[in-house]
Amino acid sequence: MKYLRYTVVGGGALTLAIGLGFVFHISTITTAIWPWPDGQLSYLFIGSILAAVSVAMFWIGWTGEWGALPAGSLNVLVIAVTTTTYFFYLYINSRPELMPYCIAGILSMIASVATFLWSQRLPLRDERATPLLVRVSFGVFIVSLVLAGGAMILRIPVFPWSVKPDSSVIFGCIFLGDAFYFLYGLLKPRWYNALGQLLSFLAYDIVLIIPFLMLFGTVKPEFMPSLIIYTGVLLYSGAISIYFLFINKQTRNWSPFMEIGKAKS
Repeated sequence: MKYLRYTVVGGGALTLAIGLGFVFHISTITTAIWPWPDGQLSYLFIGSILAAVSVAMFWIGWTGEWGALPAGSLNVLVIAVTTTTYFFYLYINSRPELMPYCIAGILSMIASVATFLWSQRLPLRDERATPLLVRVSFGVFIVSLVLAGGAMILRIPVFPWSVKPDSSVIFGCIFLGDAFYFLYGLLKPRWYNALGQLLSFLAYDIVLIIPFLMLFGTVKPEFMPSLIIYTGVLLYSGAISIYFLFINKQTRNWSPFMEIGKAKS
């Protein structure tokens, strides 16, 4: 298990590095990974998603709490299935350059299914219940992500900037995958099935909040309602993440995680 922990932490570091490449618009990274040229704000969004993934990987690798993997692997599976389906659709319709993304999607599906089946059998060692406010918030996030994701797949504007049609579909698929991430935590309300989601949301918020606040001075009028709603979601999710991760007496105690980490060292 020690080598598995190193692998997960190493994967988290690589994911974070790629995410920072998107955040700071490093062309060698964005052009090598993203299937088509895109705008700076879309790259920022991709970077925020990768930052969220990396934080969850760091946390699971550090604690060795493999019982928390099913939620993340289910998230990846939904994203892989939906995006791969779309990449195959584009490939069939005269986009042969997208075949590598089709292959990568199939490999992601296989890996996520294997991870889900393996990790689902592992017990959680921290049996604290998820606080009621977190469960209610997860329910709100699920509905919001499904509605926003569905709208983006249909290419209905959701973000406070113009999104390319193909990118809109991919971003919608990501939102649907994230909905399943929170759904798993809602259906199995143990703190370890919420802590990773809150850590991920906090990383996502940190990447986006300042650029979004700066947008208020330059955003086009037609995008202002979207910006207000999106910023409100970022502020709320950031607030509950900070409160339950670092302030609330019942959930801020990270000593069980530290003990697990020492035992596995």
